[in-house]
Amino acid sequence: MALQFVSSPSAVSRETSRELGGALIGEPATGALPGWPVQRVFAPLLGATSAAIHETWLAEGPVISGRSEDIVWRQANGLLFGVIELDEADFSAMPGASALQAASEEAYRRIFRLLDAERVPHLWRVWNYLSAINLETDGLERYRQFNIGRQDAFLESSRGATGNVPAACALGLAGSPLSIAFMAGTTPAAPLENPRQISAYNYPAEYGPRSPTFSRGALVYPAGQEILFISGTASIVGHETVFPGDVAGQCREAMANVAAVLGEGNRLSKTVPYALSELSYRVYVRHANDFRVIRETLAPLLGAADVVYLQADICRHDLLLEIEAMASHSQEKA
Repeated sequence: MALQFVSSPSAVSRETSRELGGALIGEPATGALPGWPVQRVFAPLLGATSAAIHETWLAEGPVISGRSEDIVWRQANGLLFGVIELDEADFSAMPGASALQAASEEAYRRIFRLLDAERVPHLWRVWNYLSAINLETDGLERYRQFNIGRQDAFLESSRGATGNVPAACALGLAGSPLSIAFMAGTTPAAPLENPRQISAYNYPAEYGPRSPTFSRGALVYPAGQEILFISGTASIVGHETVFPGDVAGQCREAMANVAAVLGEGNRLSKTVPYALSELSYRVYVRHANDFRVIRETLAPLLGAADVVYLQADICRHDLLLEIEAMASHSQEKA
């Protein structure tokens, strides 16, 4: 297949020249990071046997490396993976916007300029991390500040903010810079929505001046392949949080939403159906003390699926966990 996903319980991944990009999840690395784009997700791993996990996307064919406006990127076979980290302090003097809003807008502007320059215009999947995501500063919660900057960049770069938008997540990590990793392609994604939920980009104004700019999931098509991405998914029905304070209830509801997006993916898929048990998951847990209940609740639903648990803050203060997932099929399985 054109793209292979590999996860290894190690802080360092051996370079093979096929690496497109990836993530280092867990404790900070003591040595130098690899030479390919790596998003540093420095959050405590829960229930893991190692201090860090390295997730890597491997590509077929020649891999081209580059750096553009602080974005470290690699490209191969019509695919591009990039990572950008920005320090909010560098944007504190921007008039008319908070530092986070200005940094978020500038990060996405740079991403879109890169994609246009490299002729890989379609943003498929984005991983967003920032510190203190639920903290109110400058009169507005920081997640809502981020949403303003993100959406403004989409609109200013002639990208729509509804409909054909990428799959994504946005989480809070203690002490993190604004960190954005992204995957893009030469072909458009097929965005997925959840029939149990209002699309995030159509949320009412009570959730902030700008709606979140992401789809609930996406099907994307590297050569000869189909990848299902399921965005960060939580205990929300319609647009409202359900089971506040009940971690097991939120866990079951989040999985019901994952299953609903998977069902939409299967309806549009060009391959054999996807199953919950074959997906690779990241589960973000707000309170480490909830980990045991979450793992025990998920176990009968996921079977032998590959699951990484880590501690992070969720985009709403009343959400206790968030789940994202992905899987890949060869189109020969159609």
